[in-house]
Amino acid sequence: MEIINNDKSYLEIPSEKFEFTQVDNDNILDVVEGKTLSFWKDAWKRLIANKAALVSLIVIGLIILGSIIIPMISNYGINDQDPYRNYLAPRIKFLEKFGIFNGYQNGKYEYSEHPDLYFAWGTDGLGRDVFTRVWYGTRISLFIAFLAAVIDMLIGVTYGGISGFFGGKVDLYMQRVIEIIAGIPTLVIATLFILVFEPGLVPITLALVLTSWIGMSRVVRAQFIKYREQEFILAARTLGASNIRLMVKHLFPNIIGQVVVVSMFSIPGAIFYEAFLSYIGLGIQPPETSLGVLISDAQPQLGLNPHTLFFPAAILSILMLTFNLLANGLRDALDPRLRSK
Repeated sequence: MEIINNDKSYLEIPSEKFEFTQVDNDNILDVVEGKTLSFWKDAWKRLIANKAALVSLIVIGLIILGSIIIPMISNYGINDQDPYRNYLAPRIKFLEKFGIFNGYQNGKYEYSEHPDLYFAWGTDGLGRDVFTRVWYGTRISLFIAFLAAVIDMLIGVTYGGISGFFGGKVDLYMQRVIEIIAGIPTLVIATLFILVFEPGLVPITLALVLTSWIGMSRVVRAQFIKYREQEFILAARTLGASNIRLMVKHLFPNIIGQVVVVSMFSIPGAIFYEAFLSYIGLGIQPPETSLGVLISDAQPQLGLNPHTLFFPAAILSILMLTFNLLANGLRDALDPRLRSK
């Protein structure tokens, strides 16, 4: 039974008994102030708080800038040869006073006939500047790496999204195609392309187009299956949203974090893939250069002229390490479960 309180005795209180007061907002203790953070701003804040990821991001940025700028401003071209200056040791003008990078190798001063020349990372067997060639080779390796990331985004996301969204027979047939492609070793695919095309950038690119997106497609498919029956998708479908709009406007924004992380992890894999193919002679071919080509050419000189191998191997190792650390940092920063922690 509902009880209605009809007591209106407060109306009998004279109006002069009431006083108006001012609220002092400065003394209110429960006022909540501060700017709200969007998902991406919060992710960026947590990414830069990760010291390893931040340092990796800075190092990657410097390497990218170096690969673009240094070959353009260098005094030597990547194929400037001179047999009279082959295998010169590293020599830097200001550091040679301190006994390092002073042109000595195996106890011998190698610049007696070239007193006015300075090669920061020495020269190779044809007298070419290692410093210039390493940075140009880094540019080629980075191009292939970012190409793999773009392929992941375009093919992997599209293929996996269609497969996971529609499900049923569409998903069944599309997954069987992936299993067939994934069952063929990548090296075999690259070799087949080399039989059709000359060794170089083209067969590597085609091999990446054919195989590198498979991991991305599986991640996207799993996420689409997870979200496609959620309430917000059912509500959008009820309001008349088309399938394309559901995938692009509603599903994809919810998995973009996973897409970015998987793409970042694919970059070091592509760098190593190119270096491996070039090292065994199936990739970039001389006189063109890449990190794999430089390491392959320098490997026989490891004992006598280690500088020709050390610098490209060091850049390759740094790229592999920093991209993996950055990908780990992005994974943590874009994890919604860690937000506001």
